Amino acid sequence: MKITDLTITLFAWDDIPARQFAKHTGRMAGGRSELGLVTIKTDDGVEGHAFLGSSMRGANFDAATIIKFLKPLLVGQNPLDRERLYQQMSARGRNTTPRCIGAVDIALWDICGKVANLPIHRLLGSFRDAIPAYASSAVLPSKEAYAEEALRIKASGLHAYKMHPPTIPEQDIEVCRHVRAAVGDDYRLMLDSTWSYNYVEALRVGRVLEELNFYWFEDPLDADDITNYVKLRQKLDIPIMATEYSPGGFQSYATWITMQATDFLRADVAVKGGITALIKIAHLAEAFHMNLEVHHGGNSLNNVANLHVMLAIPNTEYFEVLLPDSTQKYGLVQDLHADRDGMIRCPEGPGLGAQIDFELIERKKTSVLS
Repeated sequence: MKITDLTITLFAWDDIPARQFAKHTGRMAGGRSELGLVTIKTDDGVEGHAFLGSSMRGANFDAATIIKFLKPLLVGQNPLDRERLYQQMSARGRNTTPRCIGAVDIALWDICGKVANLPIHRLLGSFRDAIPAYASSAVLPSKEAYAEEALRIKASGLHAYKMHPPTIPEQDIEVCRHVRAAVGDDYRLMLDSTWSYNYVEALRVGRVLEELNFYWFEDPLDADDITNYVKLRQKLDIPIMATEYSPGGFQSYATWITMQATDFLRADVAVKGGITALIKIAHLAEAFHMNLEVHHGGNSLNNVANLHVMLAIPNTEYFEVLLPDSTQKYGLVQDLHADRDGMIRCPEGPGLGAQIDFELIERKKTSVLS
């Protein structure tokens, strides 16, 4: 079996509402983005697919680097040689992005699953058939808005609620106190401060979160501020979560672990380079008896890829449902949804198993890169 071609079909995603998740995103005006359907073709007629891009970062920013720098590596190669191809693509990381490497890697796994006639999580070695989901807020206008959303999420059956706060420490503390009072002591809450505090601010907020019995404190400091993460973890009892955007590939996690700078690791198929990278990080974390909590993948097919990994590892607890939900789902005939018990289940078809909406993609097509 040989790879014969790789193409990227860019297609429009219209009518995205305005929203904000942190300082690093700012207030996004909404409107339009572009996704890319990555298609790898083989001489056996088996095709692998992946999505590139998100509602925040269009595929048009990255797609050309796949064609220029990665496609020449792939054509003529056996698509089942995923590890070798992953290593070769990673060596060209300075000329492309982890998102691009990840999209190609996912498409290669999709081919492998179709050849084996198995879902990807079966190839990886399934550990479970469903995983609990939690909701993750956007930045909302008031503490009352957070409380109303948290109550709605609790009533829906989702297992926890995580806040992206205004990222002003005093306001963030007020929001957390108000939401805890609204949902009661028995519902699980988390805070994701999106790299917004200095050490003193993070310590002050973290101590309030301990008082309020929050489950984890995510990304309080700059993504590369490993020294202050060590100090913060020594001062707080609440679990710290970092490494979502820590510099480097999966090898960079070794330093965070050996320096004892975080309690939970963080990654996903988009920002860390695909299924191959994510499973490596999960196994590294497991060796140190740590959880890898998988971040939202940015698009519908990435979330399916994330889910396959999550069903195949023991050391992850939750699937992240990023709100507003409608701004995260596009391009599939049937997307992932939590059931009445707040559980997410995987499509059971071969490979990724998801049914791509090819009619929508053709209707919204803006260009094809080849």
